[in-house]
Amino acid sequence: MKIHVISETSFLVKGTGVHTAFLDHIRLLHEKDDITVVVNGQGSGDVFHSHTYFLYYFWKGRKYKGKRVFTAHVIPDSVKGSFPCWKFLYPFTKWGLKKVYEFADVCIAISPMVEQAIRETGANTRIVRIGNPVYPEIWKRTEEKRNKERKKLGISENEFVVLGVGQIQKRKGVEDFLDVAEAVPEAKFVWAGGRPFGPLTEGVVRINERFRKAGPNVIRTGQISLEEMPAIYSAADLMLFPSWQENCPLAPLEAAASGIPVIFRDIPEYRTLYENPYLKAGNTREFIDMTSEMLSNAGYYSRGKEISARLITQFDKDEIRKRLISLYESLMTP
Repeated sequence: MKIHVISETSFLVKGTGVHTAFLDHIRLLHEKDDITVVVNGQGSGDVFHSHTYFLYYFWKGRKYKGKRVFTAHVIPDSVKGSFPCWKFLYPFTKWGLKKVYEFADVCIAISPMVEQAIRETGANTRIVRIGNPVYPEIWKRTEEKRNKERKKLGISENEFVVLGVGQIQKRKGVEDFLDVAEAVPEAKFVWAGGRPFGPLTEGVVRINERFRKAGPNVIRTGQISLEEMPAIYSAADLMLFPSWQENCPLAPLEAAASGIPVIFRDIPEYRTLYENPYLKAGNTREFIDMTSEMLSNAGYYSRGKEISARLITQFDKDEIRKRLISLYESLMTP
C-alpha cells in the first residue's frame, strides 16, 4: 500500500502547527516498513492524504476519487482574531471549507470540536476522529540544550522562564501573555513565533507597539524553525498557552512532553478534547496568580510537571498510527 501525503505548507508557509503535523504524519508512517510513502510531487499512491486545502489539494486529489483523506486542522472559527476583517471573511471561509471537506471521502477530525465544526458547515462526508501524535523523545529537555539556548537568549541559569508559542496575533493571546509578563516582573517571558502570513496577520501595528513598550523581562524571538523548538522548550520552566481558539494544538503538547508545566486558557475546545486533567486559567488574573504560584511553590510546580506527563499519554503515536493504517485499509477494500 502506497500513501500519497501532501501539504502546501512545504511551498508556502512552514511556521505553523499544520506544517508540524504534516511532518509528524510522514515520520509516523515511516516508522515501519508496512507501507510506502510519497510526498507532494514525488509520485502517486493508492490513497491520497492532504493536510491543506488550496489549489494543490484539488489538483493532486483529482485522480483519487473514493480514496481521498483530508485532515481538518482549520475550521471556520480559525479565522477569528487571525486576519484583519475576519467578520467579512467568515461566511466565505465557511463556504470554502465546506467544499474542501466534501472533496475528501474521509475527513479526519483532530478533536471533537473539529468534528462538530465540519458537521455545522453541512458538508456531506465521512468523519473519523484521530488526534495528532506526540513524540516525547524529540521534545525531552536536556541540560545541554537548556544551557545553550539560555546563553543564546541572554538568560541566566537561575532565572525562571515563562514561554509562549504561536503566531503573533490576537487569537493566540499574545497581549494577555504580555499582561502577565508586566504583572510578574521577577520572571523572564519569551514569546517564540512570528507572522508567517506577514501583513495579512491581525493586529500587526497594535501588537508590535505592545512589544515595544514591554518591560526588560520580555523577549521576542521571531519565527523559529521546527528544528530549533526542542531547545526553546528546554530553556523554559513553564508554558502559558492563552490562545482563544484552538482545535488540537501541538505546541502545548510539545511543551508538556519536554517536561514542563503548561497552563491553558479555559476554553470549551479543551474540555471535550483532553481525557486527562490539565492546568487552566479562566482569565488574565488567574494566569498571573498561577504563574506566581509556579515561581514560589515547589510542590505546585512538581504537580504541574506530573499533569503534563499524564496529559500526553492520550496522544500515543503507536495507537494513532494503528488507526491511520486501519483507515487506509478500509479505503483500499472494494
